[in-house]
Order: sequence, then C-alpha cells, then structure tokens
Amino acid sequence: MTTNPHLARYIDLHILQDIPASCLNRGEYNEPKTLMIGNSLRTAISSQCAKHADRHALETLLGEPAARTRRLPPRLSAALRQAGWPDDLARFAAAQIPRSATAEGLATDPGADGRTLAMLYVPDNGILDDLAALCARHRTALEKGMAKEAKATTKTPAAYLPADDVVNLLCQRTASISLFGRFLAGLADAHVDGAVQMAWAFTTHTSDLQPDFFTAYEDWAEPGEATSAHLDTAYLSAGVFYRYASVNLTELTANLDHNTSHAVALLGAFTDVFISTLPHAKKNSTAPHTLPDTVHYVVRDRRPVSYASAFHQPVKADRHGGHLAPTRSALSQHAATLTQLTGTRHRIAHGHVTQAAEDLEHLGPRHTSYDDLIDAVTAAATSPATAPRPYTVA
Repeated sequence: MTTNPHLARYIDLHILQDIPASCLNRGEYNEPKTLMIGNSLRTAISSQCAKHADRHALETLLGEPAARTRRLPPRLSAALRQAGWPDDLARFAAAQIPRSATAEGLATDPGADGRTLAMLYVPDNGILDDLAALCARHRTALEKGMAKEAKATTKTPAAYLPADDVVNLLCQRTASISLFGRFLAGLADAHVDGAVQMAWAFTTHTSDLQPDFFTAYEDWAEPGEATSAHLDTAYLSAGVFYRYASVNLTELTANLDHNTSHAVALLGAFTDVFISTLPHAKKNSTAPHTLPDTVHYVVRDRRPVSYASAFHQPVKADRHGGHLAPTRSALSQHAATLTQLTGTRHRIAHGHVTQAAEDLEHLGPRHTSYDDLIDAVTAAATSPATAPRPYTVA
C-alpha cells in the first residue's frame, strides 16, 4: 500500500447531487435539517442519517446484516421460550448475557424487559441462535443459579455463563462493523475503530425551506360535509448537495485481520453504496430518486482532504438559472487550488465521472460510468506511494 507504514491510505469521495423537493432528514420540528454556512442557510443531511442509510444498503448488498439494538436480552428470552424453556428461566438466561459479558456486567433496565442501557452492535444473522445454543449448553448451571438467587436474602447477582464465550459472540464482526466501527462502554474487546469518516451533506447554495400546505380528503363524506378530513403544512427543500466521505483503507485492512483483498473489495462495495444511496424520509410523497451529477475520488496518503470550503461562499445560479454548472466549476477550481498548495506528493490517483458535457479538468481523468470509476478506485487503492520528500533534521 504505502512505502511508509506510518502513513495511512485514504480514499476521498466527493459527490455533487441535484435533489428535488424532499425532506430527507427531519429535525426537531419535523422540518428539513439546515446549517448556516458562510452566513447562508443551507439544507443539510446529518452524517448519522446518511450512515444509517448507507449501512443498511451495504448490508443488503452483501447479504450480511447487523443490528444496533438494546433489545438483545428480550429477543433472546423470546427465542428461548419458543424453544420450550419456561418463562422465568428464559428471562433469567437472557439476563445472563449482559451480566456475564464483564466483571461488573453491562447495565440493563429491569423495567424495560432487561434491555441494555447501551446499544449493542452485533451480527444479525444467527446471533440469537448462537446465544440460545450457549444457554442450552449451560442450562443446568442456569437452573441452579436461578434457584440459588431465588433463595438468597440479599441480591448480589452472579454470572453463570462463561464470560469468554459471551464476549466472543458479542464481539463478532460484519463488513459494516469493520467499516463504520463499534464502541461499547465497559466492553473494550468489542471496540472497533471506524474506517469511514462521513461529513454532513449540505446544499452548495442558499436553500430556503418551502411550505407545502396539504389536505387529506374524506372519500366517504356525507352530502354537505367538508371533504377535507385533515389539514397540515409540511416543509420541503431542494438543491444541489455536496456529499463527502473518506475511507481509511489502512484502518479497514487492520479491522479485517490485514486481508488486503477483502478490504479493497469492501471499499468497492462502500463506494457503490455511497454513490447510490440517500436517506429515505418521506420518499413515498417526494420520490427524490436522482443520481449523482458528479462523483470525484482521490486516493491519498497521510490525511484526507474535504472540499467543503469550495462552497463556503454560496454558489450563485448561472444565467440560465441553475446551480449545477457553477457548483461543478467551484468544485473543480477548489481542487486546483488545493493541489497548488499541497502538490501531488501524497496524491496517488484521482478521477471523476460527470453528467456535464465538458470534462472537469482539475478532477483527474474522466470515466464513462459509475462502475468504471469504482473499478478505478479499487485498482488505485493499493498503488505504491511516490518517493517521500526528504527532510533533514539538524
């Protein structure tokens, strides 16, 4: 990958996408989220919202689901009851999973079916079967433990499942866990450093919220009755969004036990998903299913580089009234400026695909399709670094 093992390899992905009237990410007041950038109001999509959509799309693409959940104990209890366990023993056994995971046990809420207070992030493809099988192997110990605690005058819960087995199951990884990372307070073995860094998306120009006054009609209205059964106002927005993410391929490779080919394949899958996926809020009433206008990638060593500053000053519509062309130009010119500042010593490769008639000269070679661009990204991802600039220390 890199000749210097201390320099990480990053793949920066920059996307410009025209999105029509929509509400992809709702805020506190059920309106599209906004940001103030350059003293100008922009419609925004939070990184958390985008990651949620990308994670599920990736898991569907790979057929490798995972679950972020507090409900593992009640779900396991239900699985054990379905397998014929008595209700009280099923609940006791399920509660032993968080209790046995650490010396102190993971905190749970007894008033909410024993849900864990912290969210777990686990594979969703057989994890309940594996945990149920673990409980079955230690059923005798669980039965004795439940009887012992029922007779105890003081409540000092003990662990009746082997901690190593519980931890091994809770710490299993999927592709999405290796990409997006995992943190669970109190269970250090579950920690996975995320390899994906994702920014908030925002419109490259000022974007005001637009009210949509709507009514729902009563189809069975009596003669003379008003046919409007429900009146309300929703807020929508539209605009050209700048979307940015960076994949730390060095971190991803480490998360995959240094399997470089697996890491590159997963990089390709993530690039595909990042290009094609948007959050789904209000999709049935807005259907904002556009494709990116421009996708630009840069393979870099040392650190990632966002182009968000290209749009600190909001883009002005061109003489035809659109924001796409000036947005493309702003992105390309900003890339040229940054290249002039930093040089190309740490830039391994770059390229782009665009719906524009003209090439965007500062964004590298033009590819003919998203698929061609993804192939170029994965091919360049592990290319050798250029010789480092020599530094001398007196």
